[in-house]
Order: sequence, then structure tokens, then C-alpha cells
Amino acid sequence: MKPVAVVILNWNGAKLLQEYLPSVCAETADTLADVIVADNGSTDNSLDVLREEFPAVRVLSFAENYGFAEGYNRAISQLQEYRYIVLLNSDVAVGKGWLQPLYEYAEQHPDVAALQPKIRAYREPEYFEYAGACGGYLDCNGYAYCRGRVFDTVERDNGQYNEVTEVAWASGAALFVRTELYMQAGGLDASFFAHMEEIDLCWRLRLMGYRIMAVPRGEVYHYGGASLDNASPRKLYLNYRNNLLMMYKNLPANIRSWRIFRRKLYDGISAVKYLVSGRTDYVKAVWDAHRDYNKMKNQYHTQPAENRLNDLPQGRVNIILDYFLRGKKKYSDLHI
Repeated sequence: MKPVAVVILNWNGAKLLQEYLPSVCAETADTLADVIVADNGSTDNSLDVLREEFPAVRVLSFAENYGFAEGYNRAISQLQEYRYIVLLNSDVAVGKGWLQPLYEYAEQHPDVAALQPKIRAYREPEYFEYAGACGGYLDCNGYAYCRGRVFDTVERDNGQYNEVTEVAWASGAALFVRTELYMQAGGLDASFFAHMEEIDLCWRLRLMGYRIMAVPRGEVYHYGGASLDNASPRKLYLNYRNNLLMMYKNLPANIRSWRIFRRKLYDGISAVKYLVSGRTDYVKAVWDAHRDYNKMKNQYHTQPAENRLNDLPQGRVNIILDYFLRGKKKYSDLHI
């Protein structure tokens, strides 16, 4: 039995499969892992492409689109015989030997629940990729940033972040996780539908006492925005809503109200900025996100006793002040 399943969630992505799946099949050691595509109710010719062009790839076929979170949950629930699962986006090409360093590190460090490789941009591979770069953190207000990417500033990869390091979250573009712990943690939160769900999962794994690591010796190349444009109001809505939900469910009750109040103030400032720039669709996205957060938060009935938002030094940074007021545009500029 192979220890790893590399699972690619697909929805109407026949062209993506044809472009990116060949590298995954070629560079994933077949003695180490099986490559599996979980199809989320595609209505294009994805299943025909898989059957005709990738007969060695195992296919899990769902009758409808369950979204990123629930789609993976349903797939992984059928793959619990594998010791490890890799959640790999359908728009990711992989580098030579990409999986071996992740597997070896997990085998040698049983206190590590999840890992990610270095993620470079597919179109500009000399740069890190926005969604994950070289490992992610949350600042004191819950804003996500990465080694190699702070807000819209993405760094060139000059080997400056090549050391293995503990992070607060690993990117869902290429998330290596222990299957048993994934199931114990409850998997990805299906209420999120998409975006921020891997950060939420990593937060819960850390609350269980495990570490999250970035292992840059493994490298992948992410196109990014293939399923939802980075500038989409829909993506902005999901990120704002899900970030608030994530903070509500994972922060201790004694600090939660103040942290979320402060975060809402920052969100309000961003909405004013969008209004001044004429992006009324973005203003509506922020408004809708806050409205729906207030409706959805009551589904979460337990809060942890421990604060894991600020336990890493990177979690005590105020990235808004550093980036916009102090001009610290790169991770390496931050005083951590």
C-alpha cells in the first residue's frame, strides 16, 4: 500500500487537467503515491479526458459541485487507507522530486500535522506565487501573509526563504496532511465553500497540539486564480466572510469580541477606500461578507481555551500598519 494519495479536485477543468496533470503524473514517484482526481460534478468533457488521456489516474466522480471544502472532505473520506493526503490544486505543475522531501519530513517529525512545499508562480517561476508562497502566517488582526508575499507585493525567489520553518498555515494549493489528523480535526469547513478553509484547518490542527511546516526543498508551480479571478468581488466576499468566521470559531471567548471588532474596523476602512476608488462592487462584497458572517457565526458553539493566533512571533505583527504606514512591503522587512 502506498503511503500518499495526491488528490486533485476538478470542476469543469478539462483544459487544466490536460496542461497540469502530465507533470504531476510524471514527477510523482509511483512507488510513493497514487494520483487521484476527484471530479466535482463536471459538465464539460473532464471525465472523457481522464479516461482517454490519463487511464492510470484513479477517478472519484461526484454527482454535483460540492465546492472546494466539501469536495475534498468527500474525497478524503473515501481514501483513509492512505497515511497522507496531498490536496493539490488542478492548476499546479510540480517540480522534480517535489513530494519526497515532504514525505520524509513528515515521517521524521510525528508532531507535524501538515506541510507545504515552496510555491512559485507558474507564469513567472522566478517569483513566489500569491497563494502560499513559502509558508503562511496570520497577523494580530487575522490578516494572512506569507514568506515571500505580503498583500499584493510578491517577492522574487532568490533562495532567501529556503530554510524549513514552522508556519501558521500551509497553502491549500499544495497541502500535505496526515489523513488521520485531517479526519480528527473535522476536515475543511464546508460552510466556507472556498477560500481560507485551509488556514482554518491548520489553525484547528495547531489547537490540537501539532505543528505546521514549510519545506522548501519541494517545489510546485501554481497558476493561481484559475477557478476564481483574484480580483473577483466574489473572492473578496468569501475571504472577508470566511476570515471573520475563522476568527470567531478559533479564538478564545475572552479575546474574541475585541479582536473581531478591531478586524471589522479595518474592513470598514478598506470599504471606504473601495468606495473612493469607485469600486462599489467591492463595497457591496464587504457589506455582504459582514452581513452573512453575522448570520453564520451562530452555527459554531465551542471556542478553544488557548490563543494560537499570536503564539508565533509572526502573529504579533500588525501587517496593516507595517505595510501601508511603515512601508514594509516584504516579509524580510518585518521586525520579527
